[in-house]
Amino acid sequence: MVLFSPARPWRRRARSFLPALVAGAALLGAAHAHAFSLDDVTARAKTLADQPYAAPVSNLTPAFANMQFGDYIKIQPRREAFEWNDQATPFRLGFYHQGMQFSTPVKINEIVGNGSNAKIDEIKYDTRRFDFGDLKLDRSATHNLGYAGFRVLYPINEPGKLDEIMSVLGASYFRVIGKGQVYGLSARGLAIDTGLPIAEEFPAFREFWIERPNPGDKHLVFYALLDSKRATGAYRFDLTPGDDSLLKVQARVFMRAPVTKLGIAPLTSMFLFGPNQQRDPYNFRPALHDSNGLAIHAGNGEWIWRPLNNPRNLAISQFQVTNPRGFGLLQRGRDFAQYEDLKDRYDLRPSAWIEPQGDWGKGHIELVEIPSPDETNDNIGAFWTPDQLPPKGQPLQADYTIRWTMNERGIIDRNLAWVKQTLRTAGEITQANLIRHFDGSTGLIVDFDGGPLASLPAGSVTPQVSVSDNATLIEQTLQPNPVTRGMRLNLRVMVKDPAKVVELRAALVSGGKAVSETWSYQLPPFSVAKQ
Repeated sequence: MVLFSPARPWRRRARSFLPALVAGAALLGAAHAHAFSLDDVTARAKTLADQPYAAPVSNLTPAFANMQFGDYIKIQPRREAFEWNDQATPFRLGFYHQGMQFSTPVKINEIVGNGSNAKIDEIKYDTRRFDFGDLKLDRSATHNLGYAGFRVLYPINEPGKLDEIMSVLGASYFRVIGKGQVYGLSARGLAIDTGLPIAEEFPAFREFWIERPNPGDKHLVFYALLDSKRATGAYRFDLTPGDDSLLKVQARVFMRAPVTKLGIAPLTSMFLFGPNQQRDPYNFRPALHDSNGLAIHAGNGEWIWRPLNNPRNLAISQFQVTNPRGFGLLQRGRDFAQYEDLKDRYDLRPSAWIEPQGDWGKGHIELVEIPSPDETNDNIGAFWTPDQLPPKGQPLQADYTIRWTMNERGIIDRNLAWVKQTLRTAGEITQANLIRHFDGSTGLIVDFDGGPLASLPAGSVTPQVSVSDNATLIEQTLQPNPVTRGMRLNLRVMVKDPAKVVELRAALVSGGKAVSETWSYQLPPFSVAKQ
């Protein structure tokens, strides 16, 4: 079963691009009679959806087709050859070279000017843009090659110092960071048949149109044409770098053929272990993940927090939501001591929070958790799946903003307490001789923090806890946490059948009103020992 690319983005993304589209190219020539817009790309996507799918064909020479990852990353863009070096804009463009799995080129165009004066020209492939390091390549090896993707640079941390803030490489994957952040989780343009017992389909961005920013512009706009065996799409992206970098997305998706599952605004991340799941006893890191939970702001106003797992078997969780207000994969916990990794700095990897614009209707937010033995695999996915898809020829419209942030508390309603951490332990009782005895149960500790907790009278807060039929709740206590001025919920459950899943939910209530987000936790099958 192929669910996600078996590599971390962007370093070893194992998906290829489709060749440049020929049909309809005359619509987007060097001279344009009107302002270029999403409508132009949408027309291309609609035309493309009416045509048979043309599978991509590799144009790599053997030297690049057989390249190993260690050699591929030696190919770096020359800073002196960045696009817009000669322009009065703080933005720069660098490009990714074809090679390895990136076997077909993408066409990258530049839009210069506005309105009827806009001019569109392809940014031609040029080997002089790249430093090939110590690779010994014959000149003929790069003949007829092209770009695999592009990167956006901007002085986000220090004035005058360019930092890479966005990477677009592989299928429809992209990553963004804000000030002080390092690359972590990815987003995608579209997901098809993720988490099913059939091969996942990976739509690919085929062509890009990037607007040259005007002097003083603090944002960058570009468009993308997406193609796949069963879907096409037109996209407009508007990137604004900052402490939280914002990416506004407008998507128009056409169905070429029926699909079993369509994922809108998909996110892809990695979770190996953390305090809520037993870790490798030989690993010095207390936690190893790009994200540790799925947050949801439902259309009815409820806030939900679902800690992630690295299960033994594929796990699919669905949250029925009408008109979601937001969802995202978050990295809660910003203390270095929670990760202790100087090399990969998981404490600096951003969360991605998606805020839909307008009503998305009925559907569900789906969480996919895939077993993974190491951190090189993207084993976590989250996306919105609508209950109904439009008929062929009509676009599915999805507009949303992705916030790339390290201020996770700023996302959640400040009038509610949030789950600061979830700890899992073997259930224990204290014997008469004060020695702890493990009784075969599973213990869960949930720390709620913030919101009104510090100001509520003692004893006015009570927990509401529910447990699915496959477990018995044998202990439930709520106690003040004087260190955080929050509340600690202690649960102990006895699992009936370890081969089956257990679902738990908990929230804090005061005066008949929820004063916290809802903690939604899953004990996957085979995650507890059989008694």
